[in-house]
Amino acid sequence: LATQSGVLAALLAAQGFTGPLHVIDGKEGLIHCLGPSWDLGALRDGLGSSWRISRCGVKAFPTEALTHTPISAVLELVTQHNLKPDQIEKVRIRTLPRAADILADPNKYDPRNKETADHSLPFVIAAALVDREVKPKHFAQEKILDPLIRSQLRKVEIISDSDIEKDFPEKQRTVVEILTGDGLRLVRHLDYPKGDWRNPLSDAELEQKFQTLAAETLAMPECNRVIDTVWKLDRLDTVASLTALI
Repeated sequence: LATQSGVLAALLAAQGFTGPLHVIDGKEGLIHCLGPSWDLGALRDGLGSSWRISRCGVKAFPTEALTHTPISAVLELVTQHNLKPDQIEKVRIRTLPRAADILADPNKYDPRNKETADHSLPFVIAAALVDREVKPKHFAQEKILDPLIRSQLRKVEIISDSDIEKDFPEKQRTVVEILTGDGLRLVRHLDYPKGDWRNPLSDAELEQKFQTLAAETLAMPECNRVIDTVWKLDRLDTVASLTALI
């Protein structure tokens, strides 16, 4: 609805439609009603030269947002060092106190449904250890109850770190430590999850995400036609070329 309202406002303005000049700072305007103090300069800073759309992120994982940096860090370590689940003794994750509270209570170490599993930091880390990915398939019942994934849950230790809170939300810092059975200690500090605009998904990763999500509805050739069309959206005469494909 917010996007719809914005588009409608722009279309009306293009036709010469005007509104109250002081809707933000005037009597019974936004500030008057919702005060007490506002930084109106933020509305003008970078206007016409700095674009918010270039600072948007794309969720890399179908999970609660505060799980994303830990997942990203664990996947980096597991992939770089080619670690198998049976090699890993312990995964320690330092994270925000709020994340530890919400995502690592006792129920999160024994998820039995999607709604608990996708908000369980131990579960999503266990899935990452086993499959080196966290995708929608991991929240089907057979995956939630998969014995190999569940055997990893108790390896995951979540540590509440108040120092990390100081930089939140500008940074979503996590510190991941993996200990292996042969004495290896691997550590990864990460401030931004995969998918954040400062740690973005590649074009190929974006395409793969779309293919994964669309596969239940579209055959792969159709998925690829949609992808090809989206990449040249700025050159289409009409958006109908895209909507016809979906």
